[in-house]
Amino acid sequence: MIFGPRIELKTPAELELMHRAGQLTAEVLSAARSAAVPGATTAEVDAAAEAVIDAAGARSNFKGYQGFPAVVCISVNEQIVHGIPGSRVLNAGDIVSIDGGAVVDGFHGDSALTMIVGGDEAGTASDRELSSATEAAMWAGIAAFATGTKVSDIGDAIDDFVSESFPHLGLVEEFTGHGIGTSMHMAPEVLNYRARSNGPKIKPGMCLAIEPMLTTGGADTRTLADDWTVVTADGSRASHWEHSVARHDGGVWVLTAADGGAAGLAPFGITPVAPKDA
Repeated sequence: MIFGPRIELKTPAELELMHRAGQLTAEVLSAARSAAVPGATTAEVDAAAEAVIDAAGARSNFKGYQGFPAVVCISVNEQIVHGIPGSRVLNAGDIVSIDGGAVVDGFHGDSALTMIVGGDEAGTASDRELSSATEAAMWAGIAAFATGTKVSDIGDAIDDFVSESFPHLGLVEEFTGHGIGTSMHMAPEVLNYRARSNGPKIKPGMCLAIEPMLTTGGADTRTLADDWTVVTADGSRASHWEHSVARHDGGVWVLTAADGGAAGLAPFGITPVAPKDA
């Protein structure tokens, strides 16, 4: 069903399909993470992700989207989002954000993670802090979705967390989260920062992709000549974390997390509840 202009509210049966798409998306990202080792090309990482989707008999929602040529976006170092896989070789210590999704029976999953190639010990303290802070900001936003009344509560929580705990990091405002369901990108827009607009009310059945992006420098961005890859304007490092999350009558459930978000939400005193049919 649709609530308001273009916002889908999922039924319990549709939430079960969202859960299946989310869990496959988690498997896709896990395979990509495992493949992103020193010496691997980003194309090889993409191939590992595609193999998981093909084995499941599902479909990538990234490949072919507005002409995007790959299954996952792989953004390295100063790249924030939408990096195109290719011949680039990954080196130990690179900080890499992998963003991907899958479609199961017409419903979409979407998630992103940041990792350091070669393991956390191969990276700098600054990069480890950047990734950890971005992931924590995402969970602050998810917690706000679980307890809030308006979609804008999510951006407020992310902005407050970053400004209070990591004021030296840049909070990217040009790219936002979004609704997700029968399409990958749907209403409502989910800001990662405070804004005057309150946005729509949070309703049971609403599914959102919550995805903050932080940098070690400024928040300004520019897009490369390929018309996809977005980089930091000052060359600083970037991180991107994302989960697809459902709010339903029983509570909140992180569709793209293997544990439904239990570990990430525990510091907020929130216990996720699986949708009835998931």
